[in-house]
Amino acid sequence: MARLKHTKNKAVGGSKSTKSPRKTLASRQGGGGSADGGEPRKRRRFRPGERALKEIRAYQRTTELLLRKLPFARLVKEVQETLTPAGKSYRWQAAALLALQEAAEAHLVSLFEDANLCALHAKRVTIMVRDFQLARRIRGQSRE
Repeated sequence: MARLKHTKNKAVGGSKSTKSPRKTLASRQGGGGSADGGEPRKRRRFRPGERALKEIRAYQRTTELLLRKLPFARLVKEVQETLTPAGKSYRWQAAALLALQEAAEAHLVSLFEDANLCALHAKRVTIMVRDFQLARRIRGQSRE
């Protein structure tokens, strides 16, 4: 026999929200156990590396930026102040900062990919500093 999903009927009229109220902290702590009221259920233990792979897949699926926008903007402005003459101030458009952040993250992701290939070539799964150095050297980027 086929299994069917049972869905709640939507409330007609009455309150604005059809959501059920959230559980309070007290009700969450008291009941988290089995149906007979015995010991609480054990949390699921992931094998080593399983959660990391799940995170990798989640990040590969998304397109949002990985770095926070405001700290990145502060960093860009700080670097710009160190490179420009004293007393001169500049303003940044939000679109310019966003484009710079997109380019920076794309560069970092590709550098991590190349460093990962270097680590795999050395029969390791851990990325080390020397992998980044080798990837940059093969790319032709200097240390400037």
